[in-house]
Amino acid sequence: MAKTAKTTKTTKPTSSPKSGGGFTPTSTLRENARKNVDQGAITQSYSADRKVIIEKLNEALATEWVCVLRYYRHYFMADGMLSDAVKAEFLEHAQQEQAHANKIAERIVQLGGEPDLNPDTLTNRSHAEYKPGKDLRDMVKEDLIAERIAIDSYRELIDYVGDQDTTTKRMLMEILAQEEEHADDMADMLNGWIGK
Repeated sequence: MAKTAKTTKTTKPTSSPKSGGGFTPTSTLRENARKNVDQGAITQSYSADRKVIIEKLNEALATEWVCVLRYYRHYFMADGMLSDAVKAEFLEHAQQEQAHANKIAERIVQLGGEPDLNPDTLTNRSHAEYKPGKDLRDMVKEDLIAERIAIDSYRELIDYVGDQDTTTKRMLMEILAQEEEHADDMADMLNGWIGK
């Protein structure tokens, strides 16, 4: 018996505003760019819920500022035999957390929002707590705990954003990578601790 070859019929997509390869025609891009010019970088193709993204970014902003303040306090208050090396880490992390806060605030503005830097409500909106620490070891432990909180909250936000806002996602992934480095630094210090 001879086998008969199956033939499959391919259908072309029905007419859409996009031309070959799924790309929007230049004339449409130009036309769309002229609409809602007051929205700056936010165009019709932005599919995320901006209100939720801005709210969550403001929570991340508050978290970063609480971490900045805690790291600076630890930097200034650190004393004892091991303090010089630990102080250098506290200062570096404080400066990096402040850079994170700046990036987040800039992104909030790009999305048409306002960065909430109200000091009266900062700690309530922050995921991390402001724990001063009793001694140098306790300071390191509190910073490690705060980094672990930040890691989980950034992962959740990255998952939520998904591919709806690739600019925000990329920024959050860069911040997350540095938060993981901070946690590793604090864990290494805590695990290698001698004495009190």
